[in-house]
Amino acid sequence: MPSSPPPPLRCPLCGGQLALRSLAGEGARPALRCGAGHSFDAARQGYYNLLVGKGTVFEADSADMVAARFDFLEAGHYRPLADAVSDAVLARVQAGKPFTVLDSGTGTGHYLRVVLDDVKRVTDACTAVALDISKFALRRAARRNPEAISLACDVWQELPVADDAVDVVTVIFAPRNAAEFARVLNHDGRLVVVTPRAGHLASLASLTGMLSIEDQKDARLAESLAPYFLPEATRDVDIRLALTRDEMADLAFMGPAGHHLDRGALAAKLDTLEPLDEVEALFRITVFRPAGRPA
Repeated sequence: MPSSPPPPLRCPLCGGQLALRSLAGEGARPALRCGAGHSFDAARQGYYNLLVGKGTVFEADSADMVAARFDFLEAGHYRPLADAVSDAVLARVQAGKPFTVLDSGTGTGHYLRVVLDDVKRVTDACTAVALDISKFALRRAARRNPEAISLACDVWQELPVADDAVDVVTVIFAPRNAAEFARVLNHDGRLVVVTPRAGHLASLASLTGMLSIEDQKDARLAESLAPYFLPEATRDVDIRLALTRDEMADLAFMGPAGHHLDRGALAAKLDTLEPLDEVEALFRITVFRPAGRPA
């Protein structure tokens, strides 16, 4: 069940407050309902489908991409990054005080799990909302983080979250809707964004056809979030990986390149190569504060 206090949700159809309701009857699943009578039942796996209205232009991750990501992250390769993200979130947590985190583009819920475990050591009053467009990802995220409310929604539309209700928004390799993030963050809120740096996975990318990292990424990131946010702090995380062929395939397939790579052909190609003794994963964590608010 979700954590307390109640998640600050609003109905994607009418904008009214969404509340969690436990339905009567054997086998009944909980539902999110608003005062106007709109209801969204929990899926068997525990998430809620709030995808409504027009279709999205964003391509959801496939089941195979999600499985590759799950296997790779479960091996602990990116744990230093998860710890660093958690550190950035913990900087906004006060002992014993209510805290709400929104993980936009939660994927399999791997990073949110680390954040929640750390936040709960500081305060018991922790509320978590996890968003993703991929139902395959949310099935795993809801199981991993049962205390969070996991929602299927399109982050390019209005988020199903109340105004000024969130302390920290985390966005890890996911789309960024600056206007909506600014709307849901409270007066002292922060946006934590993770992006790859130049040279990220370069030795693997040259073998697999992964997408390269664009030049001037930091400037483009700041520009994409203006005029709603200003950068406040940055932290670089470098991870050196030694990968088997299967891990190389998972890493290549779990990201954006998975939308255009053929997993079978990729695996066949990597089978002809030696495992990589050293692959550099290069990340940057940037903390943004809402523009016009004090540092």
